Amino acid sequence: MPFVTTTDEVEIFYKDWGSGQPIMFHHGWPLSSDDWDAQMLFFVQQGYRVIAHDRRGHGRSTQVGDGHDMDHYAADAAAVVEHLDLRDVIHVGHSTGGGEVARYIARHGADRVAKAVLIGAVPPIMVQTEANPGGLPVEVFDGFRDGVAGDRSQFYLDVASGPFYGFNRPGAEVSQGVIWNWWRQGMAGSVKAHHDGIKAFSETDFTEDLKAIGVPTLILHGDDDQVVPIADSAELSVELVPGATLKVYPGLSHGMCTVNAATINADLLDFFKN
Repeated sequence: MPFVTTTDEVEIFYKDWGSGQPIMFHHGWPLSSDDWDAQMLFFVQQGYRVIAHDRRGHGRSTQVGDGHDMDHYAADAAAVVEHLDLRDVIHVGHSTGGGEVARYIARHGADRVAKAVLIGAVPPIMVQTEANPGGLPVEVFDGFRDGVAGDRSQFYLDVASGPFYGFNRPGAEVSQGVIWNWWRQGMAGSVKAHHDGIKAFSETDFTEDLKAIGVPTLILHGDDDQVVPIADSAELSVELVPGATLKVYPGLSHGMCTVNAATINADLLDFFKN
């Protein structure tokens, strides 16, 4: 399998399909590059080169004990970009991956970047602080930590079958396959990486990173996102990223890239082409 080894000796697994302008996908917590199946297959068929990697401690990458923070996540993404010598790249990040995209561009520069997309993304900062009174109380994330440290398997099933895809909403069309695929990806990763990663996605302040994004940026968010509420994420981020565009999807969930893939893919394609 293809891997790149980082400067701190972590092996990062990646997929690299097709040719043409590269699109690099950055996955959410606690998943893997497999969460982009619906996008990678679609865009490789549209003539793009598609790349996605498993974050350290996730999926098939090394289950290392440390480095589960946004600086390392961004550096690992940069290692993949440099290893493959990618240029004119469109970076697409979902949830935690959206934070990774922002930190990557801010820390590693936009010389190789063409455009950016943040989908259901965690920036500017999720946790409630004095400076971010609209954030979620830290007790919410303590609950995530308790779930991961306790019965992680059942906790992941509960997340996937409930708020992540909006399957807990009246009238939702529930897919057991989607639920099990979410669980499969989560359980393939390291409990240490997932536990530490909660702090990374909830407490990292991306305000300055967002201000530093100097490429065309599209922000997509469902207004029924129960995992990353839109009011304290996308609606703030669009004011911080220079020239960014926000598109809101009424009634859609955090997992809309999977359960509403046709809609999301069409809008992404339009942004990529124009």
